Amino acid sequence: MTLKPAPADTGIVFIRTDLEGSPHIRAVSDNVTSTIRATTIEENGIKVFTIEHLLSALHALRIDNCFIGMNAEEPPVADGSSLIFFDLLRKAGLRELTAARREIVIDKVYRIDDDGRFVMVVPYDGFRVSFTSINPHRLIGVQYEDFEINPDTYRTELAPARTIAYEAEIEALQKMGLGLGGTMESVIVYNDQGWLNKLRYEDELVRHKMLDVIGDLRLSGIIRGHVIAVKSGHALNTQLARQITAAFR
Repeated sequence: MTLKPAPADTGIVFIRTDLEGSPHIRAVSDNVTSTIRATTIEENGIKVFTIEHLLSALHALRIDNCFIGMNAEEPPVADGSSLIFFDLLRKAGLRELTAARREIVIDKVYRIDDDGRFVMVVPYDGFRVSFTSINPHRLIGVQYEDFEINPDTYRTELAPARTIAYEAEIEALQKMGLGLGGTMESVIVYNDQGWLNKLRYEDELVRHKMLDVIGDLRLSGIIRGHVIAVKSGHALNTQLARQITAAFR
């Protein structure tokens, strides 16, 4: 994967360098085609999937325009977090353009509900995320975090948080063609006896959920507002991104 600067008003664009003509897939909410365990976008029949971790790092750094060249269908899994993407982007540095940023300034409540789960965004002078995760497993239970999102806080509190999976679900996911590249270095796994690897945070699950919602909402643009979520996942997150996109066309 190679990330390159793009002109003003380009947005985030994936380029499949492994395919003839190097087709482009724009990272916009209208292009979302699947949200099963990850976010997939598709344009003109060409897909890229598991894009949320990279988009999360781009959103946290407020990067408006970027070409992402990939010789595969998805970004490298790395360690299952957004840390490597964030650190490499920050190391490369950002170039300020002369054009004005098209920030999405939330002007009212936008909300998606589904059977006791919801995600919403309300007006706020900054970018903030509050997330409640509710899991019936005794190891996890209820987890809650609330962070003002800026590059330093994101790097310390969210970027290292990794994908989490229940051991009994892994075989079923792999039969669906999902999680085939996952290892104990890139996924936190738990079963009914305990954790199979060491956590980076006691509440790493909710922090990764926050990382994901930041990435999924980048499909609507760079947001100024307060995101509030309870038990939300990629499906609700991307529905909210579509709602925001429709309102700010």
